[in-house]
Amino acid sequence: MIYRLFDIVQQRNTQAPDEVMLAAKENGSWRTYSAADVWSTARKLAGGLSTLGIANHVLEPDSQEKIAIISPNRPEWVITDLAVQLTGAVLTPVYPTISPAELVYVLNEAGVRIVFVANADIYERFKGAFAEMPALQHIYTFDTIGTLKNWTTLTALNVDPDESVIARIKPETLATIIYTSGTTGNPKGVMLTHNNIVSNVRDSMPAFTFAEARGKALSFLPLNHIFERMVTYVYLHSGISVYYAENMETIGANLKEVNPIVFTTVPRLLEKVYERIMNTAMELKGIKRALFFWALALGKRFDNANPGSAWYRMQLWLANKIIFSKWREALGGNVKAIVTGSAACQERLARIFTSANIIIMEGYGLTETSPVVSVNRFESDNRRIGSIGTLIDNVEVKIADDGEIMVKGPNVTIGYYKHPELTAAAMKDGWFLTGDIGQWVEGRFLKITDRKKEIFKTSGGKYVAPQALENKMKESIYIEQMLVTGANMKFVAALIVPSFPQLRKYLRDNFPAISVPDSNRDLIRMPEVIAQVQKQVDKYNEFFSHPEQIKKTALLANEWTIDTGELTPSLKTKRKVIEQKFADVIASLYAE
Repeated sequence: MIYRLFDIVQQRNTQAPDEVMLAAKENGSWRTYSAADVWSTARKLAGGLSTLGIANHVLEPDSQEKIAIISPNRPEWVITDLAVQLTGAVLTPVYPTISPAELVYVLNEAGVRIVFVANADIYERFKGAFAEMPALQHIYTFDTIGTLKNWTTLTALNVDPDESVIARIKPETLATIIYTSGTTGNPKGVMLTHNNIVSNVRDSMPAFTFAEARGKALSFLPLNHIFERMVTYVYLHSGISVYYAENMETIGANLKEVNPIVFTTVPRLLEKVYERIMNTAMELKGIKRALFFWALALGKRFDNANPGSAWYRMQLWLANKIIFSKWREALGGNVKAIVTGSAACQERLARIFTSANIIIMEGYGLTETSPVVSVNRFESDNRRIGSIGTLIDNVEVKIADDGEIMVKGPNVTIGYYKHPELTAAAMKDGWFLTGDIGQWVEGRFLKITDRKKEIFKTSGGKYVAPQALENKMKESIYIEQMLVTGANMKFVAALIVPSFPQLRKYLRDNFPAISVPDSNRDLIRMPEVIAQVQKQVDKYNEFFSHPEQIKKTALLANEWTIDTGELTPSLKTKRKVIEQKFADVIASLYAE
């Protein structure tokens, strides 16, 4: 019976001990870890951890040991997660991209005494921060780093985990505290029990009907995020082998090496994939170019709920044979589905990829809901483009009078660590308040229209949902990133980070006599560039009412990134940070 997270791995070890569970590149070659390897190593690590005096006498949130991990995805991450669970401790994962100041805040609030660090780069980044953590006693590394203690010193002790402790770990026992990066203020520690996550794994399984034992998944979204972590346990429960991409730059090559049937992503990365495809297409000539854009036009019209005429379906079949088959080959040739979440996926991308038999399963959830609330299914009847799908089993949703989505179910967090006031504010009569505004489509598909806190009102009294504008405008190949502003102002304006490669190609193709500058700052000052971006804004403005339309724009010379602080580690836009950082630019848009 599976009621704790580690039960999933224990069961797979019992049923198929020799099958590949995890894999990663080491010295240029894929090293695989069988279910038996993972389970036995996790048990040894748990035994080694127990020699450090793990606090496990009372398995309550305030009493349990908190153990941190700072690492990109790799097999050691999952093994450490399992080992920590087996000791009755609580894993507190931290994004390697977090600032040292945030790390100090998180680890001090959690009272972390033991931390696992992946490599030398991460250790050097946070070495100074570790000195500001009075509770921290032990630092272990996955890679060999000088005289630092390696994690193998714990497994080499060959100590068995305490079975009496394992027996006391219940479904309601706290398994992890995940600090949400958020877009404002200090991170909040979301407490998730074994039952929170296990129930989400169990109730999400019916959405993975395409999953097949011995199939492969490629993993590259951070395991620090509950989305990738929960889906990992879905994979392990399904008998799927998880292969970890080397890094974000090698995803394309790793897809071709692994040939996965599924991977998860966020819309921002899916947009990048599409941009690369389009950049390649722009170089095509003659009949090849014509065929590509013919297939693309068919894809943009795709709607699984309305398959179209026999003539359309025949053309799409042909497009799949001669054009879209190459897209599938670029993703490894076996991909059945791409599961996306964290932010809204452009409808255009969902239509095009799904028309190419690469089914986009867009879902919805939050860290506080472990995370899945709803998801578009693999089967066409339970999938609607533009929605975030139907509810998973045992999860309830209610739309409040003001449109806010409220969630109830076994997946909902038990609260924010050490902040009961935040927990109380997030709950209403047993329902978790998501902060998202939504509605029902066809009575069963959930659709998000915006974030409650982000909707603003102009001085003319018109409410504006900025995400709707941003998502529509970003359908343009010339608009990379965008932030809509205008609260209490006379009109709506926007900051735009354009697609610099596309603009340079546009200039070379249409103005061959003009010298195209290497500097982005010089590029965005060119009248031809300003005019082309404005043309895109004018085109998409037509989809919105006059008060919602963007009246002024400012082009920015640098892409927003995690490192420069405008994006969260899960690639969400930090709206407040951007508004503060570019306050002068925004002010200039409203200057008389």
